Amino acid sequence: MAFNFGAAAGAAAANPTGAFGGFGTTTTAPGSAFSFSAPTNAGTTGLFGATQNKGFGFGTGFGAAGTGTGLGTGLGTGLGFGGFSTQQQQPTLGGLFSQPTQAPSQSNQLINTASALSAPTLLGDERDAILAKWNQLQAFWGAGKGYFNSNIAPVEFTQENPFCRFKAVGFSCMPNNKDEDGLVVLVFNRKEVDIRNQQQQLVESLHKILGGNQTLTVNVEGVKTLPDDQTEVVIYVVERSPNGTSRRVPATTLYAHFEQVNIKTTLQQLGVTLSMARTELSPAQIKQLLQNPPAGVDPIIWEQAKVDNPDPEKLIPVPMVGFKELLRRLKVQDQMTKQHQTRLDIISEDISELQKNQTTTMAKIAQYKRKLMDLSHRTLQVLIKQEIQRKSGYAIQADEEQLRVQLDTIQCELNAPTQFKGRLNELMSQIRMQNHFGAVRAEERYYIDADLLQEIKQHLKQQQEGLSHLISIIKDDLEDIKLIEHGLNESIPIRGGIFS
Repeated sequence: MAFNFGAAAGAAAANPTGAFGGFGTTTTAPGSAFSFSAPTNAGTTGLFGATQNKGFGFGTGFGAAGTGTGLGTGLGTGLGFGGFSTQQQQPTLGGLFSQPTQAPSQSNQLINTASALSAPTLLGDERDAILAKWNQLQAFWGAGKGYFNSNIAPVEFTQENPFCRFKAVGFSCMPNNKDEDGLVVLVFNRKEVDIRNQQQQLVESLHKILGGNQTLTVNVEGVKTLPDDQTEVVIYVVERSPNGTSRRVPATTLYAHFEQVNIKTTLQQLGVTLSMARTELSPAQIKQLLQNPPAGVDPIIWEQAKVDNPDPEKLIPVPMVGFKELLRRLKVQDQMTKQHQTRLDIISEDISELQKNQTTTMAKIAQYKRKLMDLSHRTLQVLIKQEIQRKSGYAIQADEEQLRVQLDTIQCELNAPTQFKGRLNELMSQIRMQNHFGAVRAEERYYIDADLLQEIKQHLKQQQEGLSHLISIIKDDLEDIKLIEHGLNESIPIRGGIFS
């Protein structure tokens, strides 16, 4: 869905996809000042004069006065959210401002609009003022009819009229593809899954549309999902010459072939709703587009949009008229957000897998290092034994004596009190002392809460009382046992005397 700011309401209905093709073929250069005076030269300045006083913005068209094609030949399929196109378009598709003979009707339309908004003469009394306010309200929301005279047809208010408030300016990315890249975009009213499943049949059908020439090969550059169950397919065609070289068919040439009446009908049977060449805009086209605000957009808003452009090298301001266009851009943004989130999820999974692989690799490297050290020691032991066997029975040689002296020197340095061994012992003693002091400090820092201490005291007191009671019972039992023992000792002699 691109923007068709040059066409009337009827033309917009006939071409639902919209385009910028309607700019550049006008011979009028209307200004932006709202005036009720009749024009002195309608073919040159129109109703609104040539001055720019920043009133209600009826901005100028994209074509310069007197030109025959202007930018309309370079932006045939419009400036949609997905990118820009520079395909050729016939000047007859210019829209409302494309024919010089439409200047009088344009002036009459502007006069009728001005009369409906400010001075209707339908009833001839104070109700005309109320009718003027009602017409202004309809013009603000961009719908309805403005009655102003019983002998003249009412004015149709659309969202493209300059007084509609539901307008804004967004920014779209400019493509950076060359015409030599040969990229052409085909928008299908089918889902991405269906397109991918039937991609081979689609390529064969496009090859038949191109005449079935064996020297031509259709290639799919990419497939992307669009809102409302639509799919964007980017293709290019490679042409092979008899001498073995190959080149891509230019995008404008391929697009011109697809725009032929019979070819376009065949593409519509395949489900193609829009085709455009993905090529970059020339500096002259960008300059002309920025210098002239679109029809119905206030020049002040257009100038502010150019100032607010976050990246003038890559983005270009694009008008948004009506809630339908806002909803379309919102759907596209949601779609791109989902694609970005999907890509981020894939990247996150790849990072997790790489982290696992890195951990496994590090563990294997550590294992191989240990194995290498073990094998080095074993190899060294084998070499030592082999060297001993080989040098058995021989006297110590000069190099061996030198190595023995070096080893003795190293051993003495290690065992010296002030060298490494002594320092290691000193460090060990300091570590032990720090551990001891840390334990002492930890004990000193230990404390008990007052309530908990009171509970402990109460518990110990109860334990003490229990032990005292237990001790008293044991003492009583001991006294009873002593009394029993004393009684038993006295009864034994008496019994002995009786039996004797």
